[in-house]
Amino acid sequence: MLNLKFIQDNPEVVVEKLKRKNFDASEIVSTIIDLYKQKNKLQGDADEAKAEMNKISKEIGLMFREGKTEEANAAKARTSEIKENIKQFDADFAAIEEKVTSLLVLLPNLPHDSVPTGKGEQDNEVVKSYGDIPVLHENAMPHWDLATKYNLIDFELGVKITGAGFPVYRGKGAQLQRALINFFLAEASKAGYEEIQPPLAVNEASGFGTGQLPDKEGQMYHVTEDNLYLIPTAEVPVTNIYRDVILDAKDLPYKNTAYSACFRREAGSYGKDVRGLNRLHQFDKVEIVQIAHPEKSYETLDEMVTYVEGLVKKLGLPYRILRLCGGDASFASALTYDFEVYSTAQEKWLEVSSVSNFESFQANRLKLRFREEGVKKPQIAHTLNGSALALPRIVAALLENNQTPEGIKIPEALVPFTGFDIIN
Repeated sequence: MLNLKFIQDNPEVVVEKLKRKNFDASEIVSTIIDLYKQKNKLQGDADEAKAEMNKISKEIGLMFREGKTEEANAAKARTSEIKENIKQFDADFAAIEEKVTSLLVLLPNLPHDSVPTGKGEQDNEVVKSYGDIPVLHENAMPHWDLATKYNLIDFELGVKITGAGFPVYRGKGAQLQRALINFFLAEASKAGYEEIQPPLAVNEASGFGTGQLPDKEGQMYHVTEDNLYLIPTAEVPVTNIYRDVILDAKDLPYKNTAYSACFRREAGSYGKDVRGLNRLHQFDKVEIVQIAHPEKSYETLDEMVTYVEGLVKKLGLPYRILRLCGGDASFASALTYDFEVYSTAQEKWLEVSSVSNFESFQANRLKLRFREEGVKKPQIAHTLNGSALALPRIVAALLENNQTPEGIKIPEALVPFTGFDIIN
């Protein structure tokens, strides 16, 4: 959530910056400023009324002592009238605050100055490419056919049990999943991230805190009877560990990692892009989260991008890193880098990670603050997170890129975790 005072002081900046996210904020910002003015006037009127009541209250005792009973009773009646006015002021004040908040949550985060202008993924900026595209043998297959050939993933069984987008992993397919999860968690632990095992369902306050609600409500699975939401990413419960917390500046950054299943409705997904593992309703992911000092959050973002890059390199996958344009950036992100790996049999790039700096946007909603030594007033922290990594498309690329006539080779870094070096 954007800072209210910043909007009040810089309305033109807010409107202009959000144009880069293809969001017209002019009407919302104008309304917020008008409401803010009404709020300030109400506050002034309430303060005047309270001052008048205090003055009259002091005079009432003196009137009684001087025998001015009639005037004293009239003054008492006036204080009752003022009290009712103050109650109304407070009610109007609360109503305005509620209106302001309902408008604030509609505004996306401001994009960082380096975010390219653009409407969608076609306008994202490729900042780095690495690795050679493998040349496959003549009878190479896409991963969904490989999964069937080697009995790794049963998509039809998942449809029977649950529905489309809920695959069943079996045999070496299940072992490969577990190996990747353990590999990613082990690497995160070596990099100084504390492992968290979070709940897979969160309450509404948690969804609001990280910006999924109300923006992504339609994409989340809602357990209506309990008003809980299945998590779309471990970012949500892990970041909410710090909701309503004041941290010590000397302990920053806080670094957490978590493996979880992720649940996304993916409404509107269709066609060849949803075949196999390309787009699922349930998938596994290891997430990294950092809570950083505002002065160091972009240094932290660079560090996280480098870390994710190291994971992809160790898996031997050709990849590219993209800086997302305004039109493709998420609601809450200030700056996002996407990682894509090349799926050779499909001849396409597949997104496997997003690494984002949210600056103070999430922390403002979360009331996540830190206190500098010797400074009384706490400051809003910055939050960052990244996929490290999401499994489905990593598995798709590993199966496709490493297939040979003899079987599917396992990357050397994974062998200690799989216990086998080939699927055949």
